[in-house]
Amino acid sequence: MLPPQEINDEIKKAIAEIIKENKRRLDAINVPFNPVTGFGSVGERVKVVINGFPIRVQWIPVKMMSVPLVKKLVEAGNLDRFITDTITEDYTDEDRLKVIDAFVRIRSRHDFPFWAATFVTIQSKEPGEGEIPFRLTRPQRRFVAKLEEMRLAGRPIRLVLLKARQWGGSTTSQIYMCWLQLVHKVSLNSVIVAQTKKTSFAIKAMYDRALKYYPLAMMYPQGTSFSDKEPKMVNVGQTGDYKQIPQRDCTITIASYEAPDALRGDAYSLVHCSEVGLWAPTEKKSPEAVVRSACSGVLLRPYTMIIYESTANGTGNFFQEEYDNAKAGKSQFDALFISWFDIDLYSAPIPNDEIWTFAEWLYTNRLSSNVASKREEPGKYLWWLWNQGATLQGIKWYIGERAGKNSHEVMAAEFPTDDVEAFVHSGAKVFDKYRVEAMKKTCKPPKHIGDVYADRDTGKEAFRNVRFSEDAQGELWVWALPEIDPDEIVTNRYLVVVDIGGRSHKADWSVIAVFDRLFMQEGGKPVVVAQWYGHIDIDLLAWKAGQIAAFYDNALLVIESNTLETHDKERQVDGDQSQFVLNQLGGVYDNLYARSSPEDSIVEGMPVKYGFHTNINTKPMVISTLVKVVREASYVERDERCLDEFLTYEKRQNGSFGAVKGKHDDLLMTRAIGLHICFFEMEMPKILPRKKKISNHRRPVSAASI
Repeated sequence: MLPPQEINDEIKKAIAEIIKENKRRLDAINVPFNPVTGFGSVGERVKVVINGFPIRVQWIPVKMMSVPLVKKLVEAGNLDRFITDTITEDYTDEDRLKVIDAFVRIRSRHDFPFWAATFVTIQSKEPGEGEIPFRLTRPQRRFVAKLEEMRLAGRPIRLVLLKARQWGGSTTSQIYMCWLQLVHKVSLNSVIVAQTKKTSFAIKAMYDRALKYYPLAMMYPQGTSFSDKEPKMVNVGQTGDYKQIPQRDCTITIASYEAPDALRGDAYSLVHCSEVGLWAPTEKKSPEAVVRSACSGVLLRPYTMIIYESTANGTGNFFQEEYDNAKAGKSQFDALFISWFDIDLYSAPIPNDEIWTFAEWLYTNRLSSNVASKREEPGKYLWWLWNQGATLQGIKWYIGERAGKNSHEVMAAEFPTDDVEAFVHSGAKVFDKYRVEAMKKTCKPPKHIGDVYADRDTGKEAFRNVRFSEDAQGELWVWALPEIDPDEIVTNRYLVVVDIGGRSHKADWSVIAVFDRLFMQEGGKPVVVAQWYGHIDIDLLAWKAGQIAAFYDNALLVIESNTLETHDKERQVDGDQSQFVLNQLGGVYDNLYARSSPEDSIVEGMPVKYGFHTNINTKPMVISTLVKVVREASYVERDERCLDEFLTYEKRQNGSFGAVKGKHDDLLMTRAIGLHICFFEMEMPKILPRKKKISNHRRPVSAASI
């Protein structure tokens, strides 16, 4: 369909690019996949041709080529030639079948998608299809690729899977565990723990069906004698909660979060925890306790596996915490998110003669915030879906599905686009997610990691011989080292802001953020150039902040002077020690921020009140500043974790601000306080002659010397 002539050339070009990109996305989605030949399958593969073989052309995993039989068979290029060269010239059909069987067994060990499609039968979810071979879908291939990445690296398999609905994540988890038990190792005991016993049995039914059709010969080494009538699974006990596979000397246990008694006293190697997000704590049990019962005996060894999989179910729960820790690299687990647009089922056809019109509508409404009803999303959200990677056909499906939901939160819970909106919260979002998303382009890894040290941790000598030391385990990230000229000084250039947390790992984080204001003198933006992030005693935090401020050319140091216990009960900090510590620091460090607001004005003879006081008056003020700064993109962020905090910050029904349950706002508060001071309290930077030379004990090391 030709574009209407009245559309200007710029819009025509943009729409044409959308359609071109959409075709590229559809082509990537529709790349052929054949698990039996191996074409388009999971992992690195090599094409081999073996004439006379049942599958003449195959794409096999590269690691298979290290197996002598495979290598020789591929080199021969012909099944009959391989047999005559390596076995006997007078071969029989039985000899041929033995070679084929040996090859298939080897490939089954290396190639899960092949094994699943060849030997595993599942119940189709499509009406009338009945039982079908288990051929991995696109999201299932992503999932298996992640599992195989860990297995092939010799790592214990540990994964937290956050998913949209209805793509077979539970099925894939269970069949992969089945593969480890039936093909790879004997004596791998497994357990299934779902919300209810009924759900656990439904998951195990996948295993039962797979085993029903599974060749008994494949459960034994090649050439082993066995009886065709022997059972593949037997009951252990009377409850039906325990099953044994005699040929593999392994058990399968059924348990549930509601009735976890079956977990007691057994040791498992493979644990599948399903829909963990639904596990609500009660007086008698908690998700942590049930998981501990199931997983405490799992050794941290290769070919052990623990999977927590679930759709999201609100914030602040066990599943969200485990996912966040896995995503941040703070646990044994990896994290994987499957979006709705990763699932081929969630797509609606668009006729060729309508594709231009739909793309034009999407583009021309990309900035619109208006909706006609609560069952729609604004044009800017749909445009965000496009930028996230959804196809036009996917967006059309989303519009139709959204019409059946009365809120964005309900839609996001079932069909999340990213792992931030998956964890739905009820408060009003403070920051525009589209503006926050745009800020990600300036985020990047730090150039240096380490910490700032001096001759002592506290007192006057805490500022003697201040220096930066590189350390991969350090808590100070540096994107730009201080620039200090011995003859000239840029006044009001650097600003250091501290948000006080606690010493324990369950407490809020303490953050020391460093801003560079140099470019503001020419209309530019302040930039985050360094950040300390960790847990530490409050007094040591203050001295550490002073050292970092000294390192950055005697920067203005702003420390939050209270712990907000009166106004924010959810913060876990160590009590209000701030004024005592600040008074000590103020006697040594000469550029410490002191309050000057009318209610805190300094009366003659009264002590200076150091630090920024966050209270019911000042907190809305600095948050309003931050909202404006984010909206106008008037500062440069470097740490993407801070942007994640923006996306999970809300205004509650009582009017207060704070992070959603289970999240933090420590990085965010340094930006809120720091940027307010940057724009409204500090003078513009100026270049002036430096009045005195930099003493040796205050001279920072240069980047070249690190």
